[in-house]
Amino acid sequence: MRRSYKFLLRPTRKQVAALSTCLEDTRQLYNAALEERREAWRMSRHRVTFYSQDAQLKEIRAADPERYGRWSFSCERAAIKRLDRAFQAFFRRVKAGEKPGYPRFKGRGWWDSVEWPAGNGARWDLVPHPTVTRVYFQGVGHVRVHQHRPVRGRVKTITTKREDGRWYVILSCDDVPAQPLEPTGAPVGIDMGVASFLTTSDGSHVPSPRHLAAAEERLATAHQGLARKNRGSSRRKKAAAKVARLHGKVRRQRLDHAHNAAVALVRDHDLIVHEKLQVTNMTGRPKPRPDGSGGHEPNGAAAKAGLNKSILDAGWESSFESLPPRLKAPGGQ
Repeated sequence: MRRSYKFLLRPTRKQVAALSTCLEDTRQLYNAALEERREAWRMSRHRVTFYSQDAQLKEIRAADPERYGRWSFSCERAAIKRLDRAFQAFFRRVKAGEKPGYPRFKGRGWWDSVEWPAGNGARWDLVPHPTVTRVYFQGVGHVRVHQHRPVRGRVKTITTKREDGRWYVILSCDDVPAQPLEPTGAPVGIDMGVASFLTTSDGSHVPSPRHLAAAEERLATAHQGLARKNRGSSRRKKAAAKVARLHGKVRRQRLDHAHNAAVALVRDHDLIVHEKLQVTNMTGRPKPRPDGSGGHEPNGAAAKAGLNKSILDAGWESSFESLPPRLKAPGGQ
């Protein structure tokens, strides 16, 4: 059984700077590899593959040892492999007749994780301690980890991720022993709502916490402060980081509530049936209604905007993702 564990990192200032530099260097490597593929396609030259670009890593590290030589060879290879997976997905969508979505260059805000194979540039719990857990990254050092639950199985990959100014480590473990629950013989159907987070077929309700509504005043103040700052200034960066922290807190609260509700349903029921909701379509804008004289008739856009906000605040999609696939059966087609 494969399972992932996500823990909060507690790096020092120097370690934060090193992690940020590693993130930036791997991003530049990804963009350079993408540029090579684009130019090869435009010039109709030989086909560029993952193996041909992987073979160039040794020369790149030797040419610029201060930038690329200090990081693990494996994390740089993982960045090129990530690009190769993006191209594989692109060609798969082209063959299937779907919207292709050609791989794009990654800006600073669109590259937030670095992956290492376990043992190659990154080691989990290298320094055992009764109360402190650490993870080692080449070029960064031993970083403290807030480990809130035990790790089972064999660690295969170690990924660092930056979210809302925080750093996390994600462990992908293999051979995790399964822990099946005792059968209850009770099926249940759930209906998602706005007034109540969900209502089960036996009539019980789970209240909606409305985390976004609770933080709306603080978010409005933070957004006003951001709008007053000059673009490119250090104060604007701090204001943007504050807005991101507030939104990140709301997202974590929403996910925590969804996970707790899902766990309670899974423990008490063997089969969970829910309606298949198209949340993206449900939260779309209403179409304008031309009146024939160059204007438009009222279409209820203001009321629909409030409903859309309540639906997104409920976090229905997060709730569906929290349910294990073996225990949910989509209904309400």
